[in-house]
This record gives sequence, C-alpha cells and structure tokens, in this order.
Amino acid sequence: MGGQQSAPRITAQDRAVLDLKLQRDKLKQYQRGSQGPALVALRRRKYQEGLLVKTDGQLESLEQLVSTIEFSLVEVSVLHGLKQGNEVLKEIHKELNVEGVEKLLEETAEARSIKGCEIDNMLMNTLSLDDEDAVQEELKSLQQETVSSFIYVELEWSSEVASHAPAASLPQPERGTERVAIPA
Repeated sequence: MGGQQSAPRITAQDRAVLDLKLQRDKLKQYQRGSQGPALVALRRRKYQEGLLVKTDGQLESLEQLVSTIEFSLVEVSVLHGLKQGNEVLKEIHKELNVEGVEKLLEETAEARSIKGCEIDNMLMNTLSLDDEDAVQEELKSLQQETVSSFIYVELEWSSEVASHAPAASLPQPERGTERVAIPA
C-alpha cells in the first residue's frame, strides 16, 4: 500500500461523455451570447412601435386642430355676413319709416281712385249705348267661351282617364253635386 497510486484511466466512453458536455456548454454559452443582440433588437423595435403610436396620436391631434380652425373660420365668416346683413337692414329701416310708407300708400290709393274715375268717365262719355251693348255682348261671349273650353277640357280629361283606368277604380260623382265653371 503505500506508495504507488495508479493514474485514473480514461476510457473512450468517458471521453465521449466529456466531448458531449463540452458541446453542451458551448451551445449554452452561444445562446446566452446571442440573447444580447436579440434582446437589444426587440427593445429597439418596442421603442420604435411606441414612437409610431405617439406620432399617430400627435398626427390625429393636428388633424383635429386643423378641422377646428377651419370650422372657426367658417363661423367667423358667417358672423361677419350676419353683421353686414344687420347693418344693411338698419340702413333700409332708416329709409323706410312708418309715416312715409303710410303717406305713399295713401297717395297711391288717391291716384288710383282719381285715375280710375277719370278713365271710367272717359269710357262712359265716349261709348254710345250701342257701343256699351256691344261691349257687354262681347263680355258674355268671352265668358261663354271660357266656360265651354273648361267643360271641353274636363270632358277630354275624364274620357282619357276612363280609357286608361278600369271602370271600378274611377271615382264616381256624388249625386246631387254638379261642377260649375268659374270665369277667369
């Protein structure tokens, strides 16, 4: 016993296990080393996505601001138009006072009555009885033509309606009612 110790013997199997363990350690080290750049890339991507979201929010805010400004400009223009219209109405009201309008209406009524009487007198004085009778006959003739043309148009319309509609759907006149033409 004593003094000699034997050196451990390394078998082929031990060497294969050792090689596998070394490869395993290298792979784990590679995985940890490659996580750094991947993690940085993911962080960068997340940061850029956040920037895009903020940018979209700012863009939407700017668009709303532009829309609000445009609407405000339209409101200002409408108010300006209302102000001008109000000023024009005030000017018109200054020119039109109640007394002036009443006076103008009275003068117009007087002029009509005076001229109307004068024209009636002139016509009465210039027309003889025969002429007056002729005028009355012509008036009756015109009235009769108007009534005749009204009846003709009404008959023509009712016959056209009757030719296009079934007899059951035509409105039937009420008994005891009669249509009378009113001269124009």
